[in-house]
Amino acid sequence: MNRGKLVVVSAGLSVPSSTRLLGDRLAAATAAHAPADVQVIEVRDLAVEIAHNLTSGFPGPELAAALDAVSAADGLIVVTPVFSASYSGLFKSFFDVLGARDKDALAGKPVLIAATGGTARHSLVLDHALRPLFSYLRAVVVPTGVYAASEDWGAEGLPERVERAAGELAALMTGLPGRAADRRGGTDGFTVVPFEEQLAALRT
Repeated sequence: MNRGKLVVVSAGLSVPSSTRLLGDRLAAATAAHAPADVQVIEVRDLAVEIAHNLTSGFPGPELAAALDAVSAADGLIVVTPVFSASYSGLFKSFFDVLGARDKDALAGKPVLIAATGGTARHSLVLDHALRPLFSYLRAVVVPTGVYAASEDWGAEGLPERVERAAGELAALMTGLPGRAADRRGGTDGFTVVPFEEQLAALRT
């Protein structure tokens, strides 16, 4: 079986970071379902180059490499800490830069959305902020998003959500026709898969 390319975009600001930890768990669970080479992009390390790109329009070498990795991925896991009931500004800026560089970068790409926060009250960030953002970017967002509050670590529920979301992402990575390398020419190369068939694949 060919190994896919799975990229994790983590917007955690601290070291160690619960955001990175959640991303690592999701990546490991996904790779267990669908063998993949995993690359982690720490957006924190690209903050200066992102700021320069927003003002100059040109990415530095490390940012350019990260953008290329996201564009070439067969599947994407995105994880952000919650700030003011939404994704972090640095997280949004990274995807602003990606969209400005290539508006089709995420078109048709399977994406698993996840977030971390101090309280369960912020869990709606998944459906009120992250899902609309990646739907706008024309990604294929998996049905299950994963939110981890401080009290979720070590408690029941989180491992099950991680496993369910990872299984859905793996199914989309292996079930949608064509790897990312075959889709770079635009949407003309897509084979349309009926929504009912995609749902059926997630249930198996």
